[in-house]
Amino acid sequence: MKKRFPAAIAGVAVAALALAGCSDPGANAGNENAGGTEAGAWPAQDASLDGTTLTIWAAQNSNKIPESVILGFEELTGATVEVETIPDPYEQGVQTRVASGDKPDLAFWQPTASMLTALNASTNLQPLDDAPFLEAYAPGLRDITGILDDTRYAALITTPAVEGVYYNKQVLADAGITETPGNWDEMLEAARTIKDQGGTPFFDFGAPVPWATQWWVQVQLADAAADGLWDRVNSGEEKFTDETIQGAISTYNDLIEEGLFNDDLKTATFEDQGAALLAGDAAMAVQVNSFFGQLQSLADTDELNEKIGFFPISPSGNVGTFIPDQSNALVAFKTDDANREAGARQLLSYWLGDGYADFVEAQQSPSLQSDVPSPAGVPEALTAVSDSLGDSIGSMQALAIVNPDLYLNLGDMLQGTQTPEQVAETTQAQFEQLAQAIGAAGF
Repeated sequence: MKKRFPAAIAGVAVAALALAGCSDPGANAGNENAGGTEAGAWPAQDASLDGTTLTIWAAQNSNKIPESVILGFEELTGATVEVETIPDPYEQGVQTRVASGDKPDLAFWQPTASMLTALNASTNLQPLDDAPFLEAYAPGLRDITGILDDTRYAALITTPAVEGVYYNKQVLADAGITETPGNWDEMLEAARTIKDQGGTPFFDFGAPVPWATQWWVQVQLADAAADGLWDRVNSGEEKFTDETIQGAISTYNDLIEEGLFNDDLKTATFEDQGAALLAGDAAMAVQVNSFFGQLQSLADTDELNEKIGFFPISPSGNVGTFIPDQSNALVAFKTDDANREAGARQLLSYWLGDGYADFVEAQQSPSLQSDVPSPAGVPEALTAVSDSLGDSIGSMQALAIVNPDLYLNLGDMLQGTQTPEQVAETTQAQFEQLAQAIGAAGF
């Protein structure tokens, strides 16, 4: 059995020890940077940044997101903004580099408490509590995420992700399925109907990093999460090896063995998934918002509205699982360079200020701000995702105190190197060690 301790534990434990010499956020209080802005203040959006280069770290599925903002910001300020793609697994790559002392000015980052802890936010990140754009958020979204120990460290830029089912409308229609499934069992019934007719019900991928595997387990846990599952896991009262989570892992494996997934599951990639769903080579994919960005790179809005739909899913109904992911938010790093730190704040202020309307238009994304309407051309599937957010239930990433490498262990299961029982055992052991690393009670 493979053990996956080092990657996850290095992310939290090493990051927590790294950069001990970083300056206190108030250390430069009263000083001014070269542009005349007091350290820690928020510069005007159009302040000159001639000669300043800012770096944004992004993942494979988020590196195109800033394009419209960068163009506008560079023209307005004279700054140079570079995007560096960190290879998958993104979170581990970022944590390793930060632990070694290498930090960008901004980075896409999952804005949950556990992942902010993983970056040792109080040491490495700029607080954003007084950001000028906070009041612009729509009610209910301002404080939904991005906060650790009563301090805001992450700025939400797009609708938080919801785990649910993207589907090809024509494939379901051709199979005689005229209504979207209303719960988990109905979804499986539809899948078996499609399989019996020679189609591929579900598409997932195992290469090079199987990060989407975990959604299959977590949507099955939505009802349990609403009933306090992650509180019990956080306290040590319940484990991954107990019936609820173990059962979800085993069910996912059973569906694979039943032949409900694509034949190339072990070698297929994220790019393959989007292409297959759009082409109708598969009927459904359990995914999050960032998957739709892949679809948007392949088709225009009219084609997407014609072909692709979305419905949330849980054991008992159409309830989504809320999971703000790294493509939804940005963090600003302490770099010990007052000009760059101010520049990072200025870029955030522009992104969620004067640049925001152009940003959501370019992304064709639902707006987070009350005074900025969503673009008329937002694809129907993205609107459905946004509409499901209010009733969604927190995911492991949103509600657990730490996040073990469930997806990597599930990837081992896909490749046949771990059994479902070993996946649960390995993940529980990781969870306990990560919890110990942050000093969680009960571990």
